[in-house]
Amino acid sequence: MEQPLHTADLLLFKTVNNLCRGKCQYKPMTNMHGKHTISTQSTPELNALGELLRKSAVEHLQIFLQSAAPEFQFIAIIVTTGFVALYAYKRGDYRYCLDLSTQNVHKLLKSNTVTALSTFPEFIQLLDDDIVSLTALILIINPDCRTVRTPEYTSIDQLILSLYLMIQCQLKLRHSLTQLLQTLEYIEDVRKGCHVGLHMTFNHLILKLSKCKVLSYLDTIL
Repeated sequence: MEQPLHTADLLLFKTVNNLCRGKCQYKPMTNMHGKHTISTQSTPELNALGELLRKSAVEHLQIFLQSAAPEFQFIAIIVTTGFVALYAYKRGDYRYCLDLSTQNVHKLLKSNTVTALSTFPEFIQLLDDDIVSLTALILIINPDCRTVRTPEYTSIDQLILSLYLMIQCQLKLRHSLTQLLQTLEYIEDVRKGCHVGLHMTFNHLILKLSKCKVLSYLDTIL
């Protein structure tokens, strides 16, 4: 019986194939005495520093968006709490993330023009594991995205991202069937309307992923 091909198998094949073609070179780290050294351990101090840097970056991004939003209000609606919601989700504060994401969805649904978030590579640390995995698969299929950063493969509209976070938080908090069905209606409204460019590959994939997550959960409780 043939074994199914997993994502990890594809990643391993891609890595080995690149090494065989000479696209990647292994350069071991050396210390000041010229001896090889490998350090894979992280200390509590380094973890705390990394967390402070992420928090500071999110705060500065929010301040920038708050100052820029009035200048572009006649062109597009800019939500100033998108990064805060992402950071809240990453920290496990699902209720706060849900509140922010729900507000953003209601606000963005009123506009036909919304801003987008780049998923590679600057904001990758803030993103959900499933979105990161999806980004990696796209890069495997189309490596050119890594260099040219084609928007349709590397950007998510804020409305799509807010909907996704809203759904993820509802599932984490085990919200009622009524609330989940309402969120599914939002997804259908976005798909049928002109709120986002569904010609954008990443938007389309995230929207399908969001819907599949809700339907899969509903199958388990019905």
